[in-house]
Amino acid sequence: MPALFRRVAEKDRKTIHLFVDGHEIEAREGDTLLVALLTRTDRLRHNEFDASPRAGFCLMGACQDCWVWTEAGEQLRACSTTAQSGMRITTTEVPWLINR
Repeated sequence: MPALFRRVAEKDRKTIHLFVDGHEIEAREGDTLLVALLTRTDRLRHNEFDASPRAGFCLMGACQDCWVWTEAGEQLRACSTTAQSGMRITTTEVPWLINR
């Protein structure tokens, strides 16, 4: 699947590795989770109501479209959360981990 974002600048920043839905991906140091995911794939997540692809809406932390979760269940805004090396996130809410 083609990526929605294409990196045209800042290609010399350090490469980091994180895990998304159990798969290792590469990102650049300083990328947000949204940039890290959309430079690798054509969507950020699927809509929880009708499974349509979602890629963020406002891209500045004002809407509710870019939620992702840590494997421990913490909810994060992908557009304003900096990707960290070793981070493990999921693009679907894990109900059995929420509200523990």
